[in-house]
Amino acid sequence: MSARPVVVAHLSDLHLGAHDPAAVASVVADVAAARPALTVITGDSTMRARAGEFRQVRELIDRLPGPVLTVTGNHDLPLVSWRRLLRPYARFTRWIDADLDPARDVPGITALGLQSMPRWRWKNGRVTARQAAAVVRILGGSPAADVRVLALHHPPLATGTGRLIGRSRLLEAIRAARVDLVLAGHTHIPDVRVRGRQVFVVAGTAASRRTRGTPCSWSLIRVGPDEVVVRERYLHEGAWRVGRVVRARPGSAGAVSAAAS
Repeated sequence: MSARPVVVAHLSDLHLGAHDPAAVASVVADVAAARPALTVITGDSTMRARAGEFRQVRELIDRLPGPVLTVTGNHDLPLVSWRRLLRPYARFTRWIDADLDPARDVPGITALGLQSMPRWRWKNGRVTARQAAAVVRILGGSPAADVRVLALHHPPLATGTGRLIGRSRLLEAIRAARVDLVLAGHTHIPDVRVRGRQVFVVAGTAASRRTRGTPCSWSLIRVGPDEVVVRERYLHEGAWRVGRVVRARPGSAGAVSAAAS
């Protein structure tokens, strides 16, 4: 992990088209105030993958501090139409990123995104052997001093009905590549876990009206040499505030501690 702290802004599940206008109107300024080295959006940027929704996402991304890395979520594929069968990712690749597994090289950070939503599944995800190999090749081959960041929509640690197809090979690739930070969304519930040397961060919904026990939120992540600090920023009465601070210490016992702000 880098000897110099780096800052990553992690947003997810914007669901533009079924969003809270106050959240969308104010989140850019809040993210920009943190001056992140990288902004990551882990899927479900739209509600129903409509062209107008993708245009709104593009406008929002263009206002966020860059570089920005964005991956698909289950809501970013057309729900029921010929497009899902024949051109499931066409609008995403037109409006957001032509590469479905995008990579970003930033001073101090090597980041890789994975497209974890196959067109033949409606909600839960999959990671292929090819994608797992890319994790090892791209992140494992990054400079030793870089923070290695992996982003995808579906949480890799999910079990039961939410379990990723290819979960075992992805976790093995994450270990082999010595990934530092794994970012995901999907659940709308913020979460931080440590597994070995990896810190897994799930962001809440940054703008959707469909909150689940917490308000709209995004995660401000500071990665240092010995500790990852996640500040979950919640929207409260029209203003963004720190709602919870989680300190994660990779590779140590009792690695996660959390406190309300």
